[in-house]
Amino acid sequence: MQRRKFGREFKIEAVRLVRERGVSVAQAARDLDVHETMLHR
Repeated sequence: MQRRKFGREFKIEAVRLVRERGVSVAQAARDLDVHETMLHR
């Protein structure tokens, strides 16, 4: 299995979901199909 690579825009949007739009980290992780710990980093 290969590791997925996430571009800069994906990462910025993930941060915006949580910090600016008020979406919980758990919900954002589910929406983006990534593990919750990925967003905490």
